Amino acid sequence: MVLSYFPHALEPALILTLNDVVEPPPPPPPPPPVECQADIIFVLDASGSIGSTHFNMTKSFLLHLIPRLDIDRGNTRVGLVTFSEGVVTSYNLNDHSSATSFQSAISSLTYAGDTTDTAAALEYVRTTMLTAAAGDRSNVSNVVVVLTDGGSGDTSATQVSSDSIKFTLHYHVLVDKPEDPADSSHT
Repeated sequence: MVLSYFPHALEPALILTLNDVVEPPPPPPPPPPVECQADIIFVLDASGSIGSTHFNMTKSFLLHLIPRLDIDRGNTRVGLVTFSEGVVTSYNLNDHSSATSFQSAISSLTYAGDTTDTAAALEYVRTTMLTAAAGDRSNVSNVVVVLTDGGSGDTSATQVSSDSIKFTLHYHVLVDKPEDPADSSHT
């Protein structure tokens, strides 16, 4: 005996066509921005050791993070500096007053390559970006987030620069790359 399947024998309400398939619901909206007053400066490594792929990953990370900051209502101000052999690009704390504007600026960043002068970037943040003229507010906490692979061309100068900053320095190694035993510059 051979069993056959006859769709016409099914209840008409149970037969679906491709036109009846409903698209899945859209993902939920992102959570609202965190209400916290802060002046945040992102310091992005654009040197040869981080590479263009990882540089683009840091940009993507920031593009997803920025909407969570309360920029549009003025509670959070954001600035950014990229560095390699020196400071490549910078946006002061008073350059962008909306998340969308800052995201556009991040999207336009380009990879520089070259050496890693973290000390120059930190010195620039301290002396140029954390000033009233650049939008720093004296009554709000300063946060500096360094996104790097961890290798500095001059570790002692970087230590002096970070010791000179009179605020909490949040130093994050974003890219965890295996170290090359032949490369002694990261020790």
